Amino acid sequence: MKSMSKNSDPNINKNSVKDDIDLAEIESEQELPLEILEKRRKGLLRTGYTTGTSASAATKAALLTLTSSQIFNTIEVFLPKGKIATLKIAWTRINKDNQSVTSAVIKDGGDDPDVTHGAEICSTVSLSNNKGLIEIDGGIGVGRVTRPGLGLEIGSAAINPVPKKMIECAVYDSAKSLLNQNGIKVIVSVPKGEELAKKTDNPRLGIIGGISILGTTGIVFPYSTASFAASIRQSLDVAISLGTDIVVLTTGGRSEDFIKNIYNYLPDYAFIQMGDFSGYTIKQCTNRNIKKIIIAGFIGKLTKMAMGIKQTHVRGSHVSIEFMANLASKCVDSKEIINEIRKANTARHVSEIINQYNIKNFFNLICKHVYSEMYDHSNHSIEIVVIMFDFNGKICGQYP
Repeated sequence: MKSMSKNSDPNINKNSVKDDIDLAEIESEQELPLEILEKRRKGLLRTGYTTGTSASAATKAALLTLTSSQIFNTIEVFLPKGKIATLKIAWTRINKDNQSVTSAVIKDGGDDPDVTHGAEICSTVSLSNNKGLIEIDGGIGVGRVTRPGLGLEIGSAAINPVPKKMIECAVYDSAKSLLNQNGIKVIVSVPKGEELAKKTDNPRLGIIGGISILGTTGIVFPYSTASFAASIRQSLDVAISLGTDIVVLTTGGRSEDFIKNIYNYLPDYAFIQMGDFSGYTIKQCTNRNIKKIIIAGFIGKLTKMAMGIKQTHVRGSHVSIEFMANLASKCVDSKEIINEIRKANTARHVSEIINQYNIKNFFNLICKHVYSEMYDHSNHSIEIVVIMFDFNGKICGQYP
C-alpha cells in the first residue's frame, strides 16, 4: 500500500506531535554513566539524524541523480522545524533498468545508543505516469503494519507521518516542476532492517518484517526519553484499537515472561513494558480511559514505586532501606530483625532477610503502597492490581 500526495507544497506541521507531559525534567535527571553525564553537562554529546531524515536525504540524492545524471556526495534537507541539515550520501547507483536510481545514507545517531545507528537507509526513485502524484512505499527491511492504533493504515509501510512529509518535501525541493508531467515513486529500504527490528518493539506493535522510519524533529537527541515514551503510547493505542481495556504493565522482560504465565488468556498486545516510566505510563492509561491495569515487577522497582517515585531510573531514586525497615516493623515486632534489615545492602538483600525469618505480609504491604501511589496518580479512575514476583518467578506479594 502506497502513500500518495497531490502536487501541492507540503507543509510539515511544527506541532504535529505533542507529548502529554514534559519529559525534559526526567531526561535531566537520568541516571547515566558519569562520562555521559559530564559530556551532557558540557554540551558535548553529539546529536544525530533520524531514519526519517536519512530517508529524505537519500530520496533527494536519488531524484537529483535521476534528473541530472550527476552523483552527489552531500545533500541538504529541510527538518520539520525549518532548519536545514546536510547529510553525506554513502553511495548512489543508477539501476540496470536505467529508469530508477538508488541512493543510501548511513544513519548517524550521534552519541545515542540506538539500534539503527550505522544502518544503511536507502531510497529508490523512479518516474511514473501518475502525473502530480508522489508515491511512497517501503521495500526490504521496512516493516509492514498489521495492527491498528499506530496512525498508519494496515498493510502500509511503517513510515511515520512526519518522515513521509519530509520525503515529500525533499521531492518538491528538487523536482517540483517534474510533477507537472510525471509522478514520482519512492521506495525506502533498509537492507538489515528485518534483523534490526528484532531488537525493537516493532514485533510487539504488530509491525512485521523490518524497522520503522521514524522521527518527529528529524534530529536524534542522545539519551532522550522521547522514543521510549512514544513506544509506550503506541503500545497502548494498539491495545485499545484491538479492543482491550485491560493492560498488563511490567518493569521489564523477565517480569513480563512471568506474568504471561498467569494471564495467558490475555492477548500479546495487552502486555506493555513500561520500564522505569511507571508514572508516565499510568497517566497515559488514564488519558486513554483504560479500565484495568495489572502491574508486575520485582522488589527493587516496586519498592521505588511504593515510595512514590514515578520514574524509577533517575538520580536520587535509590531504594530507601529505611522505608523498607519501617514497613517491616508493621509485620514483625523483633527489633533485632528490623535492625538487620536497616543494615541490608539492597532491596534484594532485604527480601532475603524477610524470607529467612518467614515474615508474613511484607511483600503484600509493598504492593499495597504501590497500589495506593498509582491509584492516586490515576485520579482514582482505574482498577489496579499489583503483583510482585520473587526472582524464580513465584508470586510473593499481591494487592488487592
